[in-house]
Amino acid sequence: MDRSLTAPAPQMPLALTFHGAAGTVTGSKYLVESGRARLLVDCGLFQGFKQLRLRNWAPLPFDPRSLDAVILTHAHLDHSGALPLLARAGYQGPVYATPGTIDLCGLLLPDSGRLQEQDADFANRHGFSKHHPALPLYTEADAIAALALFRPVEFGARQEMPDGCRFKFHPAGHILGAAIVELETPQGRIVFSGDLGRPNAPTTPQPTLMREADWLLVESTYGDRRHEPVDPGQPLAEVVNRTAARGGTVLIPAFAVGRTQVLIYHLHRLKRERAIPDLPVFLDSPMAVDASEIFCKYHDGLSAAEWRAACHSVAYVRSVEESKALSANPMPKIILSASGMATGGRVLHHLKQYAPDPRHTILFAGYQAGGTRGAALTQGAKSVKIHGTYVPVRAEVDNLSMLSAHADSDEIMGWLKGFARPPRAAFITHGEPAAADALRHRIEEELGWVARVPEHGERVSLA
Repeated sequence: MDRSLTAPAPQMPLALTFHGAAGTVTGSKYLVESGRARLLVDCGLFQGFKQLRLRNWAPLPFDPRSLDAVILTHAHLDHSGALPLLARAGYQGPVYATPGTIDLCGLLLPDSGRLQEQDADFANRHGFSKHHPALPLYTEADAIAALALFRPVEFGARQEMPDGCRFKFHPAGHILGAAIVELETPQGRIVFSGDLGRPNAPTTPQPTLMREADWLLVESTYGDRRHEPVDPGQPLAEVVNRTAARGGTVLIPAFAVGRTQVLIYHLHRLKRERAIPDLPVFLDSPMAVDASEIFCKYHDGLSAAEWRAACHSVAYVRSVEESKALSANPMPKIILSASGMATGGRVLHHLKQYAPDPRHTILFAGYQAGGTRGAALTQGAKSVKIHGTYVPVRAEVDNLSMLSAHADSDEIMGWLKGFARPPRAAFITHGEPAAADALRHRIEEELGWVARVPEHGERVSLA
């Protein structure tokens, strides 16, 4: 936006508004106002319960044309997926992200628009939508237009911003390119944890220990839980072996970016160790296939040779015809297919095929947000609604929660203990209410910090 063509914005004290990821794990959007600068950290979609998803259709709660910049922590859609809406509403400024995040957004955002167009078309052709006609939230063309706004910033590089602000990216683990944001303003330093990864994960770097912050935003996805202290390969092998003995197929709904690649690594390792039979493994997601190639390019945590050996151990399924043939094929096998919470994509067609048969296993691989099919299935639902029809669930359903790319409560607390002094306030975000409040309580009791859980839409003056 050319500020020379407009009246100068009024000088504002430092303030932070929580336009998403407050009271829920999705929709991350944090508006920072410092002097005349207006910065947005993350611009994600709301997912899960319908009342949350409806927020995606409401007008943005701020004027996109007033923003100076967007700073993106990572590529997952609950952090990046509303960027096409922002650009379509008039935002023309830069979107700063790490190179890995930019490459992944180049896959995720157009795919998101394409899937929404396909879902709307499917609903219109089969007449099960309440809207006539059903429309996509945004299109593939909208997503491609938003990608033109991205600007790369390397980890550790200082990026100057308007009105005396500047920021750095630090590795967060979690997925390729994921960053902690250290934002310096004339009034003080704000640290945004983004989504914190797990220490000692085999395929991602260690989350950077931060030393200083005047104000801190920390995620709490697993703020009330601890991951099982087991090698994920052990329960994964048990599920595969149990299902293979029944002559069944293991269907793994997996996030195309991050979780799929971790699963490929573990399956390759288990086969190499002869811990599971040599079942064919199919990756049925064109985006996940492309994402795997990007992971090989950056090979976080592993050598390029290790990544390539793992990625080449699976068969790629790209076309719709190949995907349909895969569902119809009765041979025992392992299928990885997006999306990870079974909210859309090709995995829905596989669920219709495999969920009614007790020989098969539906194996989830991490956190399932409330209101998603994944949450319903892992909580024991006897049927799920897919494309307007209820599908019975007789297959075994399991969840490898320890495969989560999010730090658990102990790991978050370990990261917080790296600060040399307490921040003036810690805001607990990106968690369901019980998880966020549990983490708040631990921070107050164990660290003695001022901590609070903000409400959706709340504006906090920081200066």
